Amino acid sequence: MKGGDPQEVEINLNDSDREEFDNGEEPQTLWKAPPDPDEEEEEDNVHTSALVEISDTQPLINSRDPRGINDVLKVTFEDVIAEPVSVRSGDRVWIWSHALFEVCRVWIYRIITALLAIPLSIITGLLFAVVSCFHIWMVGPGTRYVLICLCWVQFLWATFLDVILYPLFSSAGRCCRGFSVHLAEE
Repeated sequence: MKGGDPQEVEINLNDSDREEFDNGEEPQTLWKAPPDPDEEEEEDNVHTSALVEISDTQPLINSRDPRGINDVLKVTFEDVIAEPVSVRSGDRVWIWSHALFEVCRVWIYRIITALLAIPLSIITGLLFAVVSCFHIWMVGPGTRYVLICLCWVQFLWATFLDVILYPLFSSAGRCCRGFSVHLAEE
């Protein structure tokens, strides 16, 4: 497929649990990946790279924390409620409390995320866009401007270190090189 025209691919975003390939076809190419360093490519094919094949967004939906950022939030009933052997509730109470804990934890989380996920994602998207824009268009050029304007300070500081401080501390180090301290217990 190297050198071919890009294909249009339809992405299915439903949450149903269906087979990866209903009709047994090969997955379609959605994007190009960086070239493999082990492959030797000719100079004229520098912009052609290995193609990544995925079938659907299902792997992206199932792996929502691939870097393990929120591993501390993997809380189960046994992590929160624990009865020692000496003090135990009835078996039915334990089973029902376990079931209610899991149901409440899952459904309250789903309700809260349904209410807050979209507004908070919009707010954080705007925040990161503003911070990125500010950094790219203000902080970067401003820092570069200050470095250009203060180039003489850098030259002066380097001269001060080379002419005054380096010889001073080098001489002090050579003078004190003969001293040694020995600690002895009495």
